[in-house]
Amino acid sequence: MTALWDSDANWRYARGVARALAGAVLFGLPLLMTMEMWSLGMNVEPRRLALFLLANFLLLVILSRFGGFEPTSSVTEDILDALAAYAIGMVASTAVLFLLALANTSIPPDEMLGMIAIQSIPTSFGAMITRKQFSAGGGESEEDQEARTAGYAGQLFLMMAGALFLAFNIAPTEEVLLIAFKMTPWHSLALAGVSLFVLHALVFNVGLTGQEAAPEGYGAGRVFLIFTVPGYAIAILMSLYVLWTFGRLDHGDLASIAESATVLGFPASIGAAIARLVV
Repeated sequence: MTALWDSDANWRYARGVARALAGAVLFGLPLLMTMEMWSLGMNVEPRRLALFLLANFLLLVILSRFGGFEPTSSVTEDILDALAAYAIGMVASTAVLFLLALANTSIPPDEMLGMIAIQSIPTSFGAMITRKQFSAGGGESEEDQEARTAGYAGQLFLMMAGALFLAFNIAPTEEVLLIAFKMTPWHSLALAGVSLFVLHALVFNVGLTGQEAAPEGYGAGRVFLIFTVPGYAIAILMSLYVLWTFGRLDHGDLASIAESATVLGFPASIGAAIARLVV
């Protein structure tokens, strides 16, 4: 047993788990200390929360191939990686909530479970992508990086993951609805245009570390149509889904829903643009 534990594989896995726990706390702490998230965990509609947890798990399974806290080479390993990230996220969420006196034994078990479950979404995401962020020397060999290079579908998936994560961090706040209420249609159009511009600039043009190069033979117009427009559409769809999950769209008309999606679509677009830099 000692020889087994002392093996290089187990030692690397243990270090990966430790990094994942650090990433879970780092990425989850802003929401763990956000008042709206405490009440949402207790009051969000259970079926919507269950659907979001399932969607997040599927996202983690795919994300594992691009940036999991341990290199994987099969679907089974990706699933195990996602389960590990979820477990670490739940442990981190539970520990921090109790440490901050936000969770205690007087809270009904179903409300406690809801609070931990909803907080485990950002913490599990942080656990999953921590390999690239926290590993010494970048954490990946050239072979790993080549294997994790995303094609077109992979790029769109990473945009979706980034948009979903950043939208999830902001959607619980009341400020999204307040900003949408204060905006005129002209503000909404201007914000949509700025979102498209920022997304387009960040994906290929500003020279950030780790940034993708535009495909060979793609001019600015083709890049805009093939990457930027679908990326913004993904950001809006993810914004609508997160707002629906939290019940923010239940009593709104079409105009207010569109305004809320445009407001949340701005940070979601930034999340979509920088996702490949993070993962």
